[in-house]
Amino acid sequence: MKKKLDARSKAKKLLSIIMDKHPLEPLVLDLRSLNFVWEFFVVVTSSSTPHALALAQELTKVSKAQGFSVHHTERDELGEWFLIDYTDVCFHIFSEEKRDFYSLDRLFKGAKKVKFKFASKK
Repeated sequence: MKKKLDARSKAKKLLSIIMDKHPLEPLVLDLRSLNFVWEFFVVVTSSSTPHALALAQELTKVSKAQGFSVHHTERDELGEWFLIDYTDVCFHIFSEEKRDFYSLDRLFKGAKKVKFKFASKK
């Protein structure tokens, strides 16, 4: 049986799943000090609606195959925003316009920004 990942490790693993799909401006917010529903937000921007859909589909497919449990998903009707809820980590995929509109990094300005390093694939 696999060891359960803590929320920080889970956020990193989930982001790593789609890094080869070139999401724009990845941002990880540590919400633990804010006493919020989730421990981490992972936020990325897509370059287009098809790109957003590809990111969401890849993340959902691969994460489920790797044993991650998806609590629920949401999306807007135009495909400009996707939310994938992993209970302790919430993953957001936005178009540029929706990311500017919702501005989660300003809304949760008290959250610590987390930087992850990923091994480059050659």
